[in-house]
Amino acid sequence: MTDRYEGSFYGRRKGKPLSPSRTKLVEDAMPRLALDLGSPVPADLTGLFDADVEDVCLEVGFGGGEHLLHRARQNPATGFVGVEPFVGSMAKVVTTVVAEDIKNIRLYDDDAINLLDWLPEASIDLAYQLYPDPWPKKRHWKRRFINQQNLDRYARVLKPGHQFRFASDIDTYVDWTLRHCRDHAAFEWTAQCASDWKTPWDNWPGTRYEAKAIREGRIGRYLTFLRV
Repeated sequence: MTDRYEGSFYGRRKGKPLSPSRTKLVEDAMPRLALDLGSPVPADLTGLFDADVEDVCLEVGFGGGEHLLHRARQNPATGFVGVEPFVGSMAKVVTTVVAEDIKNIRLYDDDAINLLDWLPEASIDLAYQLYPDPWPKKRHWKRRFINQQNLDRYARVLKPGHQFRFASDIDTYVDWTLRHCRDHAAFEWTAQCASDWKTPWDNWPGTRYEAKAIREGRIGRYLTFLRV
């Protein structure tokens, strides 16, 4: 198992308290939706879902869930594993999954490295990390999720020839990610021209963090790396 940074890569877990009704909904639904890392690792992740799925995507830190839910709705034959430790964001997604009876989403509400270490080797067809916490102060850069150890984790679970996608509106984090992926033997940046990293991926729904960045005058960058 890869060494881990002894600290969290995310900030606070709780914000405004959930209403009693939403708390009950989450408590009732999570045993069915949440991945149990105490259980044996399945040889084939497609069996984790209530829907018949052909491949599996991973989104680490889904925030408001806009992208995760959009992709799941648009791609019913793909299973989506969403990771988010923030309680309010998880509750929002759980509420929508239950209300719309979305069958191709499974969830994990703790540190993503636990999940990455649990997943089988070469089991993920596509991984996303979109607008993660940039930890802008230099003394906090060690808390940025993109580092050589976590890229090892992504490399282990991604199928060769498949993609890791990263988006951020923070130039220093974009540069940081490019540098770390350039220095990692398992990843190759696919950009051929500027539009490849200035333009979101096809069928992009946007996220609330992206909208906030645009309002504040920052521009998102969309990086695609091939697992070689």
